Amino acid sequence: MLKRMVISAANHLENNKKKVDALNVFPVPDGDTGTNMSLTLLTASNELKTVDDDSVSAIAEKLAAASLRGARGNSGVILSQLFRGFAKGLRGYDRVNATVFAQALKSAADTAYKAVMKPTEGTILTVAREGAKAAVAASQTEDNITEVFKRSLNHAKVILEKTPDMLHVLKQAGVVDAGGSGLIYILEGALKVLEEDMEVELSIERSYDDIDNSAKGIMAEDIRYTYCTEFLILKKSPSVAGSYFKDIIRTYGDSLLVIDDENVIKVHIHTNNPGIVIQEGIKLGELTSIKIDNMKEQHNNLLLQNEQTIKNKEYGFITVAVGEGIVELFKDLGADRVIEGGQTMNPSTNDILTAVEQVHANHIFVLPSNKNIIPAAEQVKYLTDKHVIVIPSKSIPQSIAAMLAFNPEAKVEENEIKMTEALANVKTGQVTYAVRDSIVEGTQIRQGDILGMEDGHIAVIGKDMVEVCQELIDRLIDEDSSIVTIFYGKDTEEQKARQLSDYIEEKFPDCEVEIHNGGQPLYYYILAVE
Repeated sequence: MLKRMVISAANHLENNKKKVDALNVFPVPDGDTGTNMSLTLLTASNELKTVDDDSVSAIAEKLAAASLRGARGNSGVILSQLFRGFAKGLRGYDRVNATVFAQALKSAADTAYKAVMKPTEGTILTVAREGAKAAVAASQTEDNITEVFKRSLNHAKVILEKTPDMLHVLKQAGVVDAGGSGLIYILEGALKVLEEDMEVELSIERSYDDIDNSAKGIMAEDIRYTYCTEFLILKKSPSVAGSYFKDIIRTYGDSLLVIDDENVIKVHIHTNNPGIVIQEGIKLGELTSIKIDNMKEQHNNLLLQNEQTIKNKEYGFITVAVGEGIVELFKDLGADRVIEGGQTMNPSTNDILTAVEQVHANHIFVLPSNKNIIPAAEQVKYLTDKHVIVIPSKSIPQSIAAMLAFNPEAKVEENEIKMTEALANVKTGQVTYAVRDSIVEGTQIRQGDILGMEDGHIAVIGKDMVEVCQELIDRLIDEDSSIVTIFYGKDTEEQKARQLSDYIEEKFPDCEVEIHNGGQPLYYYILAVE
């Protein structure tokens, strides 16, 4: 049960880590809190697979040891200490009751507090301590572990909401503590197993929500110590004491954590002299997992990233396409998001809505590239507060033409008109095959026939690819045509596409021909004639 609780907790935190990352407000807190906590817990969860002993003591001990080795950043180290204290509270037990479980939560909070040189209220430490207090209180009258855990979690959530009142920097930024929030997700994931007694695997659903990190009000000059320094000391002998090393290096920086765990000492410090700290560590044993980050540099990069992402640009673009080459072309034209989809893979309204929410722009143009996708795109307008304009493109060439017609200096209304008008200025040809026997407009079609389509309608049917392509080209090109673009698919060789280009240049010498490796499935060729 405990192993499943940990795995569920890891899954839940991983799926919500971006939300936790978004709460970072301190001057470069060693990276992203949610990501660091998630990586720490995922590492530990993976190692639980090797535990054959089902006793809570054995599982908790493995969790503590693995999380210490895998701890990332300040938040990851504190999380590992919560697990270390939790393991202490469960030591010697095969199974536990509500009272022992609550005391283990208290041990977790106590151990984490002791590990931090200068504990700060309004952080993960506060949330853990108050949640543990609630568990202990509940266990005095309640013998159901699930109920005790639930009361502990609910109280921890209340405390999390109060963290801005305890820490000015949180109130200034208008957020709750990131580490505390991460702990809540961990507890929520664990509680799911207790409530539902479900089987879980370490199978993570990636979140696609892009949430902006906030670094407002923080200056790089506020960072007193430049280098976040982390490493493990493999002790020369068991007599080497972590407390001794802690006393030696405490004057070299802040955010100091020195965790002594039998044969290993875990060190974390923010310092201006990482070399000295490392030299002192070498005296005690072999060093491993050394990590030194320049926090001022990280912070400046973070501010630059936020400045680019938090501020809405004027225009954004979302297209629907499939095929590596076509997707890259849309990106080159300025598409912010390209949703994978097309004739046989129509994205849902929610797929398009998700993409819209990820684009930070005042006006967002959506180009469906298929008539069947237009209705889903239109629905998005009613599901978001953002200004969404659907340009009713019915093919890849139409979407490309619309994007080429966009003028960044023009007003949104003018661009909508120009982009919509551009749809009529391009003809679309597609060459594919029949997947079954059928009769279309009185014409018999056999499975495997090569089909040439003109603006969505079957115009040419044949057995020979070259003949169908040439006949389709003859239908598409007229005296007003000047440019022909060939996108050949993943099942078509470039040499074949060049032979088609040669045919066009020879028969229509006034037309310029461009060839692109579209990489699209199902369609041997997509042709754009302008």
